[in-house]
Amino acid sequence: MGLLSELKLTVPWGYIAAKAWGSLQGPPVLCLHGWLDNANSFDRLIPLLPQDFHYVAMDFGGHGLSSHYSPGVPYYHQNFVSEVRRVAAALKWSRFSLMGHSFGGIVGGMFSCIFPEMVDELILLDSSPFAMDINEMENLLTYKRRAIEHMLQVEATQKPPRVVGPQEILQGFLKNNSHVGEECAQLLLQRGTTPVATGLVLNRDRRIAWPEHSFDFVSRELFQRSVQQLRARVLLVKAAQGYNDVRRENDANREPLLFMLHVLRSVLKERFQFVEVPGNHYVHMNAPHHVAGIISSFLQSKRRGPVPQ
Repeated sequence: MGLLSELKLTVPWGYIAAKAWGSLQGPPVLCLHGWLDNANSFDRLIPLLPQDFHYVAMDFGGHGLSSHYSPGVPYYHQNFVSEVRRVAAALKWSRFSLMGHSFGGIVGGMFSCIFPEMVDELILLDSSPFAMDINEMENLLTYKRRAIEHMLQVEATQKPPRVVGPQEILQGFLKNNSHVGEECAQLLLQRGTTPVATGLVLNRDRRIAWPEHSFDFVSRELFQRSVQQLRARVLLVKAAQGYNDVRRENDANREPLLFMLHVLRSVLKERFQFVEVPGNHYVHMNAPHHVAGIISSFLQSKRRGPVPQ
């Protein structure tokens, strides 16, 4: 399935860039990338999915080819959630499905609970419908403080973007993203950088720092109450060697994951499907064939109707 088109959707601070595949007449699926990634995150997966759907992968504000937020405006979780609403409005979608990897899944999860009537299916790729993390409670105020300090510091320095050679930028990317292979790193950098005379410049806004600065962490009680609002069918694809936690040192602690699965199963019942696949956090890019069949069956199952007796 070839790329249909590149899109630029107007928003008050500029535009949100996106790319589309599939059939314009098909059921719409909005694809949300992970932290510091971009829409190219789905380049290897979407061609393996059913071609009679209409897939749009957006770049969040400050990522990929999308405009940076206006000066003084922070990148908070809810801003990304409202971007999803803006994109749906621009595309004139009243109902659609969401597929999110990592941070994109957390944004999609919150959107699906705030606008439950708009979302048919929610597909979470090594993600969670919320940043729900019992290990983080004592850190929340520190994160909020650091987010404000970081933004003020970046604004005060006003340094021009650093120009880096292609090899150096690739090695730096691989060093910071141990789960991404070289081929996939180049794919993300293709949309995440702009060539200038002497090398490459990173496109992303320097005000975007660490994910925990932007996350809206929720308590168990809020998580449970939010999931009760969901009307969507939910598929959670967990990578066996993926992430359990926001902070890497807590990765071995599966307790929050087990709590999340328990709530999703008990509230959604037959509307929830959980599948564990071999691979790491970027399995949808590194080995898309491991997840494509599962996602395809899930997307198509709704339309099959009852099984004849």
